[in-house]
Amino acid sequence: MIRDLCDGRLEGAEIGSTEISFTPEKIKGGIHTADTKTAGSVCLLMQVSMPCVLFAASPSELHLKGGTNAEMAPQIDYTVMVFKPIVEKFGFRFNCDIKTRGYYPKGGGEVIVRMSPVKQLNPINLTDRGCVTKIYGRAFVAGVLPFKVAKDMAAAAVRCIRKEIRDLYVNIQPVQEPKDQAFGNGNGIIIIAETSTGCLFAGSSLGKRGVNADKVGIEAAEMLLANLRHGGTVDEYLQDQLIVFMALANGVSRIKTGPVTLHTQTAIHFAEQIAKAKFIVKKSEDEEDASKDTYIIECQGIGMTNPNL
Repeated sequence: MIRDLCDGRLEGAEIGSTEISFTPEKIKGGIHTADTKTAGSVCLLMQVSMPCVLFAASPSELHLKGGTNAEMAPQIDYTVMVFKPIVEKFGFRFNCDIKTRGYYPKGGGEVIVRMSPVKQLNPINLTDRGCVTKIYGRAFVAGVLPFKVAKDMAAAAVRCIRKEIRDLYVNIQPVQEPKDQAFGNGNGIIIIAETSTGCLFAGSSLGKRGVNADKVGIEAAEMLLANLRHGGTVDEYLQDQLIVFMALANGVSRIKTGPVTLHTQTAIHFAEQIAKAKFIVKKSEDEEDASKDTYIIECQGIGMTNPNL
């Protein structure tokens, strides 16, 4: 996909290959289609293409096909409800239109992402967590799964959160995905917590054959609660998704996180190697974080400039 976005040359990109060589050329805007042909995640296609098309010569429209709610990747709801509002703080906007949802194993989902290029990215400072003001979400079923499954996932998640957070109304909507907007069968849940300073955290889970609905709801709720305990301003899954943007931005960015994940360490390693950005990861010195596993990730971005604008 990235080869096509920039008329590049790509060698060795086949199954079983142990190395690839990639020679990029000029990034061009316009309409591009990428199809995983499986339940491979459209969100991962978006993750890899977005930093590129920000520096294209003209606006882009990306037609991404595959799984929208798949394992081992962000669910599209996470991308739209958590990743999008935070990443837009770097000074750009994008639009994500979910045409069809697709699930494991069939895939068949499609989203259309539209965005315009920027001259430069602004740095971000996400170090003030604030307090949780709202908790909301959606529990979905698609295809042949009964609506009761969505209601059960939602109810179990609410019960689990109530044990720890008693003073907030938890609004998780059960949803039956319309037949014409979902391909195949699937179920899952995403729950989001919003804070007074605009931070967003999520917990999510997908149903699998033979796993009861309550368990799916509880897993998402417990993930959310764990992400609210560490005192950071981003959850464990947003961490690594912000690294590339921090590396390219013009100035110093800071985010406060819980334990730094292996994904984030890997992203930092390559951002330093390839983009020559400089990162410093240190324990948070705030008093309220003293007893917690809280870190500050600071980056001196390279101030990448779009040569086309």
